[in-house]
Amino acid sequence: MQSPAEIPFNQLLDALLDAETPLNPRYLYRLSDLEKAELEQLEKVWPRVPAWRRLALMEDIEELNEADMLLSFESLSRFALRDEDPKVRVVALRTLWDYEETSLIPLFLEMLAADQNEQVRAAAASALGRFIYAGELEEIPEKTLRQIEDVLLKTVTGNDAPEVRRSALESLGFSSRAEVDGLIRNAFASEDKYWKASALLAMGRSANQEWQPQVLAMLESNLPLLRSEAARAAGELEISEALPFLFDLLDDPDDNTRQASIWSLSQIGGEGVRETLQQLYEEADNDLDAAFLESALDNLAFNEGVQMMPLFDLPEADSNDDWYEEYDDDWDNLIENENDEEGDQAF
Repeated sequence: MQSPAEIPFNQLLDALLDAETPLNPRYLYRLSDLEKAELEQLEKVWPRVPAWRRLALMEDIEELNEADMLLSFESLSRFALRDEDPKVRVVALRTLWDYEETSLIPLFLEMLAADQNEQVRAAAASALGRFIYAGELEEIPEKTLRQIEDVLLKTVTGNDAPEVRRSALESLGFSSRAEVDGLIRNAFASEDKYWKASALLAMGRSANQEWQPQVLAMLESNLPLLRSEAARAAGELEISEALPFLFDLLDDPDDNTRQASIWSLSQIGGEGVRETLQQLYEEADNDLDAAFLESALDNLAFNEGVQMMPLFDLPEADSNDDWYEEYDDDWDNLIENENDEEGDQAF
C-alpha cells in the first residue's frame, strides 16, 4: 500500500473531483506540507470541487490538524481563506489558530475588516486572540500587539454584528490593556446571555482573580450556556472556592457544562478530585468520554506535579531535558453560533 507521501498529487486531485466516491482518508495526509507547485495545481481544480466536498474536506483537515501535531496544513488553510464559501473560510481560520507565524496577522486583520460574512469576521477576531496572548508573553513585538488590540477595541465598541463584537471581546480577554476590564464589566452586566457568556470567557482568559465573584455566581445560573462558561472560567482562574459547585455540576443535564466542570477540576485539583475523575473514567460508557477523562486525569497529574515540584528540581537554563507546555483547551466550541437574533443585542 502506498504511503501518503507516495501518492501522486494528480491522483489526489482526481479523487477530489470524483464526487460520487468517498475520499480515502489517506489523501488527507497527502495535503500536509504542500509545495508551491502543488498549491498551483490545486488552485486550478478547486472551483470544480463541489462546495459540500470542499467544506467536508476542510472540516476533516481541521480534526486531523488537532490530532496530529507532526502534520502541517498551514499552506492549505491559507489557500482556503480565499474560498468563495464563507463556511470554508471559517474552518480555514479555525485551523490556522494552531499556527504561530506572525505573517498570519495581516491576513486576519484584513478578513476582520473586509470580509462580507459576519461569521468569517467573527472567526478572524477569534483567531487574533492567540497573538494577543503571545504579545502578553512578549513573543511578538509590542507595536504589533498594540495594533491588534487597537483594532479589536474599536471592533467591540463599533457597529459590527454582535457576534463579531463578542468574538473581539473574547480575544481581548488575554490583554492587560486598562480599557478591557470596563468592556468585560459592561458585557457581563448585559441582559443578553451571549454577551454575558463572552464576558465569562474573557474573564477566564484574563488571569485576573478579581473576577472570582462573578464567575462563582454564574455557576448557579439557570442557563446552561452561562453555567458551562462559568465552569470553564473557574478552572482557568483556578478558583478553589468553586470546587463544591464543580462537583455538583458533574451531574448537570448539559453535556458542555459537565465537560467544562471535569476539565476545570483537573486544573484546580484538591481533595477528592483525583478519586472523582478516576471513578468517572472507570464508569465511562463510550470511548469518547473515556478518552476525555483520561486527558483530564493526565492534566491533573501534570498540574499536581508542577505544584509539588520544589525549586531545586526546576531545570537549569542550559538543561537538555525536553519540557512541554500544558495543553490549553479554550473550549471555544462551548458557545454555539445560534441564529437567535431576538436576544442578540448590544450591551
